[in-house]
Parts: sequence; structure tokens; C-alpha cells
Amino acid sequence: MTTPDWQAQAQICRDILDQSIQKQWLLPADRLPPPERTNVLGVPQESGTLTARELEITETDATGLVASMAAGTWTAEEVAVAFLKRATLGHQLLNFATEFMAEEALAQARALDDHFRSTGTLVGPLHGVPISAKEMVSFEGRIVHTSYVSRVSNVASQDALIVRVLRKAGAVFHVRTNLPQTCMHLDCDNNITGRTLNPHNIRLSPGGSSGGEAAAVGFRGAAIGIASDIGGSIRLPAAFCGSYGIRPTTLRTPWSGIALAGEGQEAIRCTLGPITNSLRDLDLFMKAVTDGKPWEEETALVPLPWHEEPRPSPGDFTVGVLWDDGIVHPHPPMQRAMRSAVEKLRAAGIRTVDWEPYKHQHGMRIINDLFYPDGAATQIAALEESGEPWLPLTKEAFTLARNMTIPETWAVNLEREAYRTEHRMLMKERGIDVILCPAYVGVAAEPHEARYSAYTAIWNILDMPGVVFPTGLRVDQELDAVEAGYQPRGAQDEAEYKSYSPEKFVDAPIALQLVGNRFCDEATVAAAKVLEDIICV
Repeated sequence: MTTPDWQAQAQICRDILDQSIQKQWLLPADRLPPPERTNVLGVPQESGTLTARELEITETDATGLVASMAAGTWTAEEVAVAFLKRATLGHQLLNFATEFMAEEALAQARALDDHFRSTGTLVGPLHGVPISAKEMVSFEGRIVHTSYVSRVSNVASQDALIVRVLRKAGAVFHVRTNLPQTCMHLDCDNNITGRTLNPHNIRLSPGGSSGGEAAAVGFRGAAIGIASDIGGSIRLPAAFCGSYGIRPTTLRTPWSGIALAGEGQEAIRCTLGPITNSLRDLDLFMKAVTDGKPWEEETALVPLPWHEEPRPSPGDFTVGVLWDDGIVHPHPPMQRAMRSAVEKLRAAGIRTVDWEPYKHQHGMRIINDLFYPDGAATQIAALEESGEPWLPLTKEAFTLARNMTIPETWAVNLEREAYRTEHRMLMKERGIDVILCPAYVGVAAEPHEARYSAYTAIWNILDMPGVVFPTGLRVDQELDAVEAGYQPRGAQDEAEYKSYSPEKFVDAPIALQLVGNRFCDEATVAAAKVLEDIICV
């Protein structure tokens, strides 16, 4: 029986991954958790593969790592080794890596230590911070395929601009991570690396498209991850995996050197941003990026430095509360988290105002048109070139694609701008500074079942920054029972209602999303810090 040509091509990348794994850090098969165990977050502590010091290092956020290295408590090399060991174990359990870069990471860490020993100063704000990167981010001399088998021969000629900027700030890149076929799913599966699992419950999805990043950061195999977002691909995986993430306003972070089928489509832009394990690390990452002045090379960027804002007082801002988008009703765990959050905010003196969704059906029609203005012809051609099979969510995504003429595209662009203006003026009239809402209709979805993106994608069409943070709550089978007697509004709502059953989502974290006005990214993060202190107690 002959192997299909696409399989032979995919095997090239599988072999690169296998050869990049440091085998001495793998857990022996007889010490792996049993198949029936779904939550693997405790395996690093139980495995004995990491020392107590290495566990402490990997459970420290990036800001804390930099402080400890500045104090001489830890070296960049031992930090790199600790995260490489934990990432290797995490990949063994969750399949989130596409390639490890251990030798390069350790060499860079040693150079940072040499600099610190000789000067007594850090190289930059990310000195020694281990950062993972979504596979679509280019590294010189390495394949960047964006999960298309037909692009396995695509070798990057140089590092992506964001990699170069962050290296100068002292970042250490140690692992590249998985993403879904076409990079346009809310799940994380493809024909090259396969399926990535969720560390909180391996029977659930880590989300997409930055699912590998979220799994790596959520497992503490990386201190920060570089992710991307065009419809929720930072926020939704961060929410699924119990981490933090920000979708910045577009053109605040560099895009040069990122591989994505359909480059040149600018009607709805994708943007890079971080997935982290603390809110303060969002500031750390964004400031390091903009301090590098990437706009001096990528001239399309807005030359706007990141100015971290102090936390506002409770009475200084108003939170609009979007309980439900009017299309698909949130699942019971999300409803409980929203109720709990709003009760605590009101008790703390924060002004909250119910925010009715403004024309979300209209907004989602616009963004679905703009995702694939050529009817997804570019993506389809990239798939058909290798003959690889289409995954279920790929087929579903392309059913929404509409092949538009140039005048039709112009008309939809005008609708987009009008919608943004109307939404902004309505927020201004009502005195709303930020909007609190679900990050997804529920918690982490089952594999191949994450379909409904409107709780994140609506903010992409509006180009509003969104911050996701875990509430500290998890699914409770008694508190989060199915809503008896609920009457769905339509086919999408009915499908989501029928898909929910609390026993499927054991240990799944519940996250919320805070959305701010365009280019008010820093203020959104500052407000999120206030909300986290109130909600997550």
C-alpha cells in the first residue's frame, strides 16, 4: 500500500519535530498518567522530572522572572532549561509543539548570562524570558507552513519582525506551536502535527487558532506566547486554557514575516498579541514590542508607544455588561460567571450598565464577507495543491465564504466603517468605557465542536481591543445544570443549547472578556486589573 504524496510531505515536519525533542527530558511511558485522567496540570509536580527550583521558575510569570534574573537569583540558562523541560513534558501530554529550538535557546540564554555577569545589567525588558511562537511566525532557515501540507517547502529567509524586536529585548525563543488547518478554526488540529489537547481536560479543545500557544502557556511550558487574532484566535484559546490574552487594536504590533494564506486581504486585519499567565505580562510584552519601534521598518504600523496606565479608581469608569449577544445564549457556566462578576463589581462601587448588543447579526455578516472576499479561493487552492483531506471545521468555515466583485468588496468596507462609527457613538452617548462579556458561548469546547465565534469576532470587525482573563471559577455539575425549558432562538442557538451537558466539561476554567475602545488598549488592560482584583476572590 503506497503512502499518499501529502503524507510524505507532512512526514518531513513530523521528523523535524521528533528530532528537535530532547529525549532525556521525556517521561518514561510507565510514568505517564493513565488514559482516564483528564486533568494533567499536576503532572510536572508529580513526575519528578523537574526540581523544586525548576517548578518555582516555571510557575513564575514573565515579570517575576525578569525581576529574579535582575537580582541574580536565577540565571537565564537555568530558566531556559526549566521551561524547555516543562515544555517537553507538556508536549508529550498535549501535542502542542511543531518544533523545539533547544540548542538556539540555550546558546542565547548563555549569552545573556555572559552579558549580565560582565555588565551587571539586563539586555532588555524581556531578558531571559522563554517565549513560544505560533508556527506561522517565521524563524530564519525554518519551515513555516501555517498547517498547509503544500507549504512544507516554504523556508523562511529571515526572522519575523516581531521575533527580531523581542530578541533585542532579551527574549529567548524555545518552541514553536501548533495551529489548525488553514489557521481559521476555533479548534487546533491539522494533517501535519495532529490534534492539540487542553491541559485542564484532555478531552476538550485548547481552542484556536492559537491553540498550541494556549496549551503551552497554560501548562507553563512558556512564560509568554506569540499568538494572532482575526476572529478570536488569541482570546478564545486563552479562555479555554485558563490564561490571559489581549487582542490589540490592529496596526499596533508588527506583522511582517507572518505566513498566512490570503496575504494582501486588508479589509479585516489579523493582529499579533500575547498569551500570558498574568495581566501585568500583557503590559510587559506590549511595551517591549512598541519600545522596539517596529514602525521604523513596517511603515503601515501606527507609531504609538505603549504607555502603561495606572489602575483607575472604581468610580472612574463605567462598565457596560453584555449578558447575551442576542443570537446564541451563553451556556450555564458562563451565565454564572457573569452574574457573580457583576454582583461583585456593583458591591465594590463600580458603575455597571446593561449593554444591549448592537446589530451583531449585521456585524457578523460583514466580517464573514471580509474573511474570504475571494470566496476562499486562495485557501482552497493551498489545500488542493497537496491533496490533503479537509477537516470538518475547514469545510464549515468555507461555506460562509462569498466570492465578491471589487465593487461589492468596497461596499462592504463602507458598511464596516459605518458600523464602527455607529457603535462608537452609542458607547459615547451612554458613557460606557469598557464592555464586560463572555469570551465564548461556554467553556472549552469538545474537539471539532467549537463553531460560534461571535462573542470575540464582533470586536474584530469593530477593531476594539479585548482582554481575556480567568475568573477562578470552573464548571460545577450541580451549579451549571442544563437550563430546563429554554427555547432556542434559531438553528445556531439550538445547536449550542443541545451541545451543552456539564459532565462533558469537568475542570474547564471559566473566563470573561473585557473590551475597550479602539486604540485604548492600555486603559482596557488597566481596567481589567481592577476587575480581576474584584472578581477573582
